[in-house]
Amino acid sequence: MGEIVLTIALAHAPGLTGWLDQAPQDQQQRLRDGYQEMGRIVRAAKPDTIIGLANDHILNFQFDNPPNFCIGTADIWHGPAPWFKDWLNVPDYTVKGNRDLAHTLVREGDRAGVRFAYSDSLLFDDNWSVPLFYLTPDHDVPLVPIHMNCILPPLPTPAECFRVGEVIAEIVRTRRPARERIILMATGGLSHDPGGPAYFNVDEAFDRWFLSLLEEGNPQRVLKEATIERMKQAGDGGTSELLAWIAAMGAVGGRRARTICYEPAVELRCGMGGVVWEMA
Repeated sequence: MGEIVLTIALAHAPGLTGWLDQAPQDQQQRLRDGYQEMGRIVRAAKPDTIIGLANDHILNFQFDNPPNFCIGTADIWHGPAPWFKDWLNVPDYTVKGNRDLAHTLVREGDRAGVRFAYSDSLLFDDNWSVPLFYLTPDHDVPLVPIHMNCILPPLPTPAECFRVGEVIAEIVRTRRPARERIILMATGGLSHDPGGPAYFNVDEAFDRWFLSLLEEGNPQRVLKEATIERMKQAGDGGTSELLAWIAAMGAVGGRRARTICYEPAVELRCGMGGVVWEMA
């Protein structure tokens, strides 16, 4: 049986690579230190593959009837997509996929009642480019990307996302080879409102409240209180990316998260930070 050796969730806002120098110097340093620490933790876990969950940002799917979850099934991924290169300010990269694991998720997810879409061709923007830049800078850990619909109504509910995380964890445990080491990585959030009326604001109170819920290790309270409506109040069009974090929480059960860093990074237009769940 396989094993999820670590679960991690972190913000992926493009300012972290594109214009970090606009933030106050002390905040820049704390974010670099925090994201580098998350990278150290990821690499220390010695994963065979990362399964990622992130907002698609309407990059690959049309406005009408996008899939809630689409698993990338290619052997090789390239990033970032051309339009995002100058904006993200990261080098072009290539990262391996894991077609066998991706197909297992699609097949066994269907048997468990979760209908995953799948694709061999997905464009990457900040959703993967930013976290991989810090977590696996050599791009030497294969990635199975799962692109989510986090912004186009009707959104998947928090309960549906949580169930997806439960199913992924069960598939890894029961349908994958012995001693296969998997990291589950959710990216997106925290509070931000890209291009909206709160674009130049960060809802620090919401962010710290949400992080405290994860630290408490009470999934039912998260599902009850961290509603889509509450996310939208903290920043419409972006904060609901935290649905990816709730999906990751489905894989960890009642484990308590550990916050590695948090900064209300107004200059980056986003609450920035991340948490880890130790799975041992």
